[in-house]
Amino acid sequence: MRTAILVLVLLLTAVEARAQDTVSDIVGFLMTNQAVPTADFERDREAAEAARDTIARALLVNLTSVPLATSSGGFLYRLNPELGTVERATESFGAFFTERALTAGQGRASFGVTFSSSDFTRLNGLSLDDGTLVTIANRFRDEAQPFDTESLTLNVRTSTMTLLANVGITDRIEIGAAVPLVRLTLDGERVNVYRGSTFIQASAAATASGIGDTAIRGKVTLLNARNGGIAAAGEFRLPTGDEANLLGAGSTSWRLLGVGSYDRGPLGVHGNAGIVRGGVSDEITFAGALSAALSPTVTFAGEILGRHVSELRSVSLAAAPHPTIVGVDTLRLVAGSSGITQVTALAGLKWNVSGTLVLAAHVRVPVVEHGLTAAVTPTVALEYAFPR
Repeated sequence: MRTAILVLVLLLTAVEARAQDTVSDIVGFLMTNQAVPTADFERDREAAEAARDTIARALLVNLTSVPLATSSGGFLYRLNPELGTVERATESFGAFFTERALTAGQGRASFGVTFSSSDFTRLNGLSLDDGTLVTIANRFRDEAQPFDTESLTLNVRTSTMTLLANVGITDRIEIGAAVPLVRLTLDGERVNVYRGSTFIQASAAATASGIGDTAIRGKVTLLNARNGGIAAAGEFRLPTGDEANLLGAGSTSWRLLGVGSYDRGPLGVHGNAGIVRGGVSDEITFAGALSAALSPTVTFAGEILGRHVSELRSVSLAAAPHPTIVGVDTLRLVAGSSGITQVTALAGLKWNVSGTLVLAAHVRVPVVEHGLTAAVTPTVALEYAFPR
């Protein structure tokens, strides 16, 4: 009898949304459309809203504040005081995201474009795309599995093309800009399973595309030694992206970065550490890179990128006694404490096709599954340094 009543209720109340107003609407719709009876509406609502906000913020963090390709172009020049001529400063073409201490050189400009694609499949180690992410459930304490569950399936895919430009104002100062163009697709289902019977409770899908948050940045070389240097870099991200569709943070952020580099022959070692304030969340960032010139035209680079995001939270299932059914616990997906550290690793090659044109490709993978993660993110890039 209980099953028959539940089937009737779900058939009458199941909702399908194929064209919500915004991507944020879809996340909220899927997280809060609940059919599992718990007799504790306030706690259900609080848990659903906290989980919704956590997932939305994880999406925002990964879509609006991702690291941008380094402003340091593949071709860096310095004046040789002994010869009075300008020469290549390093043998390698540098790293992908980790800044180098040297600048491009006075009057030298470059333009670049990067293409990347990500399929986000996990949230704090929990699978998003296979229907195993339980959002709420009822379970008898003497049974291993819940008898009434709701689970969420989310498919989140992004494609990003970023336009980059950079110019050396002096031999020690450079400025640049980066404009990301983002396409985001998200679809999902909320499924109720009662005693083996499955019902689609809600479904939704949306696509958003447009300009992301634009970055204006600059770098100053503080110490320029023959085999390396020290620099300070800064960046402003302007809220040019659509916050409601998770393409922008909705507010300005700024970043200060310390840069150290050591180059000797074909090898280069680079390190960055910085802080971010504003935008989606305050952050502490760090990065390290090793670059090696395998030949005059090919450079290998490997990097570790890290960020501690103060407003990013974990999610997990928490149990509480059911208020009206003896011997039953209600499991809810709840948000944990704030502050998560994300670490990714990448490796790739840069190839000097001809002249000052460089073609690059790399793959990025998560080292730890904190926040929203993609199994692998491939990227290709082109950079052209204008001759003086």
